Amino acid sequence: MRGLTSADEPSAPEIERYSADRLLAYMVERFHPRLALACSFQKEEAVLLDMMLQIAPTARVFTIDTGVLFEETRIAWHQVEERYGITVEVFDARRADGQPWTAENCCEKRKVAALEQALAGLGGWITGVRREQAPTRETAPKLTWDARRSVWKANPLADWTEAEVWDYVRRKRLPYNALHDRGYASIGCAPCTAPGSGRDGRWAGTQKTECGLHLPTADPGAGG
Repeated sequence: MRGLTSADEPSAPEIERYSADRLLAYMVERFHPRLALACSFQKEEAVLLDMMLQIAPTARVFTIDTGVLFEETRIAWHQVEERYGITVEVFDARRADGQPWTAENCCEKRKVAALEQALAGLGGWITGVRREQAPTRETAPKLTWDARRSVWKANPLADWTEAEVWDYVRRKRLPYNALHDRGYASIGCAPCTAPGSGRDGRWAGTQKTECGLHLPTADPGAGG
């Protein structure tokens, strides 16, 4: 695979057979400390945080703050830091004029720019993307070369179902965003998120399905 030059490195089909914790361990071994988990404090990140910090307690975790996160998201953020004794790195995507973002004036460009800053110098990043979440994600590989940002992108939960995520969260009694209990399957910024299954509550009533952070890479065949 691109950038992974050892003859002992696993092939893409092998990676697809990895469990979530095995893939996280592989990413930590291969890239830490040039590795970070992108965290939006949803149920998927609750699982990934718990798994990754067991493997590497000093692993980096970052979030992108648009200035219009739900209060429930900020509470989950505080709970995560308190439970694991970590400080989540913050990358600023607030409006330059200090005004809040709105559904009509979306944070997309600032959010993508903040991600580029967060990934600068990294060898790999970890996300909570699952194939079940939306048609735009149904072919997401567990590990792919993000050609857009010249970094490896791992989706350890790509093949997990909603039920499997919740089983792990409840079994481990993990802190999670309370909005999930109010019908929000996917949680983004307050002005653009409503209750709904899958990602139906994101930009409801529009044709938009992604904010730009997880658009397909420019080099989709570079995973193996």
